Formats: sequence, C-alpha cells, structure tokens
Amino acid sequence: MDGAPKVVAEGGWSLMRRVLCVALAAAMLAMPQAVRTQTADEAAAQNSKKARAALEAMVQALGGTMWLNLRNEMRHGHIAAFFHGQPDFGTTEFWQFHEWPDKDRLEFTKHRDVLQFYEGREGWEVTYRGKQALPKDHLDEFLRRRDHSIETAVKVWMKDPKTILIYEGQKLVERHLADQVSLISSQNEAITIAMDAQTHLPLLRSFQWRDPVYKDLNTDTEEYDNYHMVDGLPAPYSITRLKNGEAERQYYIDHVEYNRELPVDFWDVDAWARKIKKKK
Repeated sequence: MDGAPKVVAEGGWSLMRRVLCVALAAAMLAMPQAVRTQTADEAAAQNSKKARAALEAMVQALGGTMWLNLRNEMRHGHIAAFFHGQPDFGTTEFWQFHEWPDKDRLEFTKHRDVLQFYEGREGWEVTYRGKQALPKDHLDEFLRRRDHSIETAVKVWMKDPKTILIYEGQKLVERHLADQVSLISSQNEAITIAMDAQTHLPLLRSFQWRDPVYKDLNTDTEEYDNYHMVDGLPAPYSITRLKNGEAERQYYIDHVEYNRELPVDFWDVDAWARKIKKKK
C-alpha cells in the first residue's frame, strides 16, 4: 500500500518529462527558422540601408540641395543615330530644356524651327505646318524614360516608404568600378542605377518594359560619361542610349546651362506654333 502512491508519482513525472521533452524539441526545431528569419530580415534591412547610402552619396556628388532645387536646365549638342549598333551618317543639332517635374522641350535644325513639347502626359510637335499631337508610340517612349529617370528615382521613388531599395554590389561599367542599386516601386517597376565607386556620379540607368504589342521584355539603358563642372554642378557631356544592349542614340553635349530665365510663353505650345508659322 505504501508503494502505490510512489508508483503514481513516478508515472506522473515520467509523463511530464515526456511532455517537456516534446515541447523542448518543438522549440528547438522552431528556433533555427526563427533565427534564419530574423537574420534574413536584418540582412535585408542592412542591404537597404547600404543602397540608400549609395544613392544619397550620388545626390551629394550631383550637387546636393543645389541639384535637387534646380528650376530648369538646358542642353545643346548633337545627336548621332545608330542602326543595329552601327552609327548612321551625320548628326542632328538639338536644344533640350527640362523643368521639373513634367515639362520638356526639344528644338531641332539650325533654325530651331522644329519643336517638340512634352507637358504632363501630353506631347506635341510644332513646325511651320502648325501644331499636331505626337504619335502615341513616340510619346509613350519619352514618358517611360522620364518616369524612370534618375531625377524621378531620387525625387519620387526614394521618398515613397513602399519603395524597396536593393544594393547589388559592385560592377564594372565602361571600365569603371561602380556601386549598383535597384529601386522597386509599389507597382513592381524597377530602376537600376550604377554609380562610380570613387566619384559616386551616375554611370548608368536602366529599366525594363514590356512591349504592348509583341509582349517581349525590353531593356532601356542610358550611360553617362565625360562629366564637366557647370556652375558648380557636374554634367555628363556624353550620353549613350541603348535598347536591349544595342546603341540607339548618342548625345554629344556642347553646352549646358542651369536656371535660365525663360520667356513667359516658353511652354505655350500654341504661341510657338504661331511664331514658327509666321517665320515661314
């Protein structure tokens, strides 16, 4: 009779030990996954922090607050076209004006009497024949590039808390060692920027888009080289535009100006259509 309680007690402890062992085993099995998850989250946070630091260094290299607050900029130079990666004969003189966030104007020919305006999500061409809307594919191409420009990446995407920043390591871009960063928007679009590892100036910007007709994926790339200081700001005097790795256009810049005083009607398409027509 005295042994019965002892047997029951030992049986109870034995059961408790088994329960504790099972719980401990479950906890031990769960711990590696929790540790892995925590480590992965920490690594992602550190990677994002490194990407942001690289982009902020680029902004400072471009001129910091002065660059961020530019009223407008003008580029004058010549465009060389390529066909299947081979240069076409001759160049076209151009003037390009940009005013953040959504105003662009291009002028062509030595008389500057062929104009293209991009304002908001609309575009027009002005010649001596008057004003007409730009073809949709031409307008879409321009807007895609503006929506994925370095300026848009910095002034819009970086400010959005939903944007994911990824540091992709160091790459070689045109014989320069570069830090590469990708920004992924909440709409799952991406911009990739490569910055010179020493100067932090942008060397490359690329993004991908799907052709609305053929559904194939295309890569749009711009490469920047031959920087010159203009009014305290570095400006690339050579810009190469590529599609799927093949050169399409190369811009040779002769002159850059910032914060020009523009005429009151500078962005008035109808006013300039009347002026160009009057010249003829």
